[in-house]
Amino acid sequence: MSAGTVVRSPQGEHIVLVDIGQTVVVDNDVVRVWTVQLEPGQVQPWHLHHNPYVVLSLEASPGRMDWLDGSEPRFLDEYVGGSVYRPVSPVHRLTNIGDRRYSNRLVEFKALGENRSEPLDIGPGARSVEGESAGAATTDGRVPVISHPHTTVWEVTVPAGTTVDLDLSAVPHVLSALRPVDLTEGPDGGSLFHAGGPTSIVNDTEHDARWFVVELSYLAHPATRAEESP
Repeated sequence: MSAGTVVRSPQGEHIVLVDIGQTVVVDNDVVRVWTVQLEPGQVQPWHLHHNPYVVLSLEASPGRMDWLDGSEPRFLDEYVGGSVYRPVSPVHRLTNIGDRRYSNRLVEFKALGENRSEPLDIGPGARSVEGESAGAATTDGRVPVISHPHTTVWEVTVPAGTTVDLDLSAVPHVLSALRPVDLTEGPDGGSLFHAGGPTSIVNDTEHDARWFVVELSYLAHPATRAEESP
């Protein structure tokens, strides 16, 4: 079920599903990256995820997730710089119940979802914990935010006026600036797809820049792609 699909609530109401985010900033055979931005009180209406996905938190505000099937709501309190790896889930909507703007970048893993006959069951996924590292820092300065067999999400700081060279593995990565999305700067919204191997992040501003680095570790394991559609 994709955007525009009509589903029925337990009460018999007809619901038209929307996209899982507001703007696609990267889309290829491997990933799809969305921006999600909600002002206080704003709702991302009923939608359905077809792919396991990573959430990269850019601006934090308390949220409430409601489920179309009437299950108990889930209350969220993400933090700037946090990350979550999530499985596909039933139809739901997200409301910003705080007094600040909430925004994230959402990275869909197509090989674990829409490119298979059935989405891969990834279990509970992974969630970062504020103030805690998910492991040791790398020699190039990346600090792990979450670590899972399918993906590792790091944060790296690029000091003002410098370049940081990253010694990334050979699998693809998504690099995403840890700041609110500004599409006037370009259609990618500060996110880019990297095919793998060493790369560099240049910061030609007068302020330090923080970046997320998302490794698509699952692509190194053929078992996760065994049921890909032709």
